[in-house]
Amino acid sequence: MKEQNQIEIYQANDGTTQINVQFEKDTVWLTQAQMGELFDKNKRTVSEHIRNIFTEGELQEKMVVRKSRITTEHGAIPSKTQTSAVNLYNLDVIISVGYRVKSKQGTQFRIWATQTLKEHLVKGYTLNEKRLAQKQQEVQVLKDGIHILTRSVAKAIEEKSSDNDLLEIFAQGLSLLDDYDHEQLDVKGLTKREATYPSLEDYQKLINQMLTEFDSDVFGKEKDQSFQSSVAQIAKGFGNDDFYATLEEKATMLLYLIVKNHSFVDGNKRIAAACFLKFLQLNKMLFNSQQEPIISNDTLASLTLYIASSKPEEMETVKRLVISVLNRNK
Repeated sequence: MKEQNQIEIYQANDGTTQINVQFEKDTVWLTQAQMGELFDKNKRTVSEHIRNIFTEGELQEKMVVRKSRITTEHGAIPSKTQTSAVNLYNLDVIISVGYRVKSKQGTQFRIWATQTLKEHLVKGYTLNEKRLAQKQQEVQVLKDGIHILTRSVAKAIEEKSSDNDLLEIFAQGLSLLDDYDHEQLDVKGLTKREATYPSLEDYQKLINQMLTEFDSDVFGKEKDQSFQSSVAQIAKGFGNDDFYATLEEKATMLLYLIVKNHSFVDGNKRIAAACFLKFLQLNKMLFNSQQEPIISNDTLASLTLYIASSKPEEMETVKRLVISVLNRNK
């Protein structure tokens, strides 16, 4: 059972006892106070039985007890709270205490807990099966994508008659790979003029235009305020100095932050890429002097996916790669 801290409500057959029971690590956990309520015994009696269980070697304490932190209100002001540690005991301890206090309630609880655990395990197995199938599908999509790219490169090679033409066409890509290997990617952008920032309304209008292209009821629906934070972040600075001194750096961070903040229920990567293009367009950087896009569809998709799959500690390398692509495609 992979899910953590699941809570089920146990209610005795006679309806007199109702307890919130925690399920975690394939077992059930109760505090001493909850066991006292379950068996209709005071906490001192329950504590004494638990101590005897460990002293007599019936159970090993470190295997059946874990610490948990709970928050409780105290004082005259309800908003004041304090956090304290409490022991939780698993089903083995609960059953042992039940036998020692000769509680019929303990038998009822054991039957209920065992059945509920089985249900959780079955649900967990079903969920894992679905996740495995999804992963297999994602791997197949990746393989298909690699095959498509392979065919595209092969076609480009066939259309060129000499190695010189081939190397000329892919010179920028080969240069980037060499700089990546030798850790010589660009740290800074090249364009230091003042930025023009799309407004939140501009970005929202762009997202609304995308709604008709993607069949999803939750595309573009914000989960929190992190999208606004991402947009605002690239315009911030310290005194008269911007955190991101060039337009290339601002565009890169906008793409990175929107992807990584997961601000939307659906469409984070697509929205991030679109906002990235919007920023470049408004700052007259989307096309080079020959009116060709400085970033191709394949490159845009690759960079966005690269950011999405990167680890937090890889952020600087990711940023340098995107900045390098923008710098060298002008």
